[in-house]
Amino acid sequence: MRRSSLSVAVILALVVSVLLSACTRPDANGESGSTLNIGVTTKPDGLDLITVAGAGTPFVLLYNIYETLVKVDSDANIKPLLATEWDVSDDNLVYTFSLEPNAKFASGTPLTAEAVVASFERARSDSATAQIRDEWGPVSTIEADGEHTVVITLSRPSHAWLYDLSGPMGIVADPAGFDDINTVPVGSGPYTFEKWDEGSFIQLKSNPSYWGTPARFDDVFFRYYADPNAMNAAMLSGQLDIISNLTVPQSLEQFQDESRFTVYEGTTTGEVVLGFNHGSEALKDVKVRQAINYAIDRKALVEAVWAGKGPLIGSHVPTTDPWYDDLTGAYPFDPAKARELLKEAGQETGLTLRLRVPVLPYAPPSARFIAEQLKDVGVTVNVEELDFGRWLEQVYSNHDYDMTIVAHVEPRDMTAFAFEGNYWQYKNPEYNALLEQADTAATEEEQTATLRQAAKLLSDDAAADWLFLLPSIIITTPDISGIQVNQISLSFDLTMLARG
Repeated sequence: MRRSSLSVAVILALVVSVLLSACTRPDANGESGSTLNIGVTTKPDGLDLITVAGAGTPFVLLYNIYETLVKVDSDANIKPLLATEWDVSDDNLVYTFSLEPNAKFASGTPLTAEAVVASFERARSDSATAQIRDEWGPVSTIEADGEHTVVITLSRPSHAWLYDLSGPMGIVADPAGFDDINTVPVGSGPYTFEKWDEGSFIQLKSNPSYWGTPARFDDVFFRYYADPNAMNAAMLSGQLDIISNLTVPQSLEQFQDESRFTVYEGTTTGEVVLGFNHGSEALKDVKVRQAINYAIDRKALVEAVWAGKGPLIGSHVPTTDPWYDDLTGAYPFDPAKARELLKEAGQETGLTLRLRVPVLPYAPPSARFIAEQLKDVGVTVNVEELDFGRWLEQVYSNHDYDMTIVAHVEPRDMTAFAFEGNYWQYKNPEYNALLEQADTAATEEEQTATLRQAAKLLSDDAAADWLFLLPSIIITTPDISGIQVNQISLSFDLTMLARG
């Protein structure tokens, strides 16, 4: 048997011994208290991580309210959380997790193996999003073996499965709260849910009975700003402690005073994708998709839209993944080549496409830039902006679009192009076979080599146009510590943050 283990008790003892006391700071109403105010742009469409798509929900709840058996650190290493250790059988099919015996939900109910089984079965039920069900695909059975042991048996070996378990698919929720979970999240984390003022803020409170390292703040407000300039103004006027990701990079110079602000620049897993609806008659033709790739000057787009911040990538792999290859040269900016391919496809004149984008900071500016560039090669683009809820319904769920732009921030999410019913309507059996081959590969080296093949296939097939990778630009007051510079999980993890 192989064993991956680490004593949570030892970790907690070390961490507790060096904790700093949280200083007081005025809250939004001017009252004194240990309050943290975080500026955010992406609002959740609901609070149930299992049934609601989008990054806004896990950004607030993952690791803060909800915990998972294992957790990924900022270097993409898998660490214990609710599981103190786990065994893996020699055939890589049976995972036996030992649960932290002191863990309990915010209600005070002990977190048992039965609760884990109930949460996981819910996550792979028909009510879950298609992507989460797909992530549970390799699992055959989930069983409780006593009060503190969970045994999960896979139908085939999977390199990706344990990593995915650290994300939304692996959250453990209090079964007693399943009925109201989309409005009242109920987990075992260091914070509890207090209030959701839709469109304005989500308030979390410290969990006084948390089983692990105590929360460092009494109250945390995730405050939503439709206008990123308004969020900048709030930071400049002292209403915020943190801008979770600066979405107007052109304004970075406003925060150069080191006596007032600290700037962290890193990377994310957020591929900003010009997505094609492969069910659209014109976009079924690979030559049309390739033409669009040739027609867009991505370097100029990043300069115009994101102040030159954020690398080009060329396929659905961020630079922090082991299988990243630089595929940015596959489609150099070449309007003449674009016109040639459109002519070969019989689309040299009269092609009109609907570009429907969510109202997120990068999307409308990118859409306008792209519309102008495609106009130069004879393609008319009608841009329509949708609030994120309508985008989820009409584009993501109903596939009512020709092209769209959205950042895919889920880590290691090449399966987004493979699962049944994906909103691009992309179907490529060769690509799916490569992903399965990589997931069941005998070694990590074979997995990496195969995923590189899959990424190149996506590029060759012009399955989308990968515009750029979102950078992580975080602004804090100087007294905030514990910021993770590279945001490679879906969580804005409060557990590492402190003041002082």
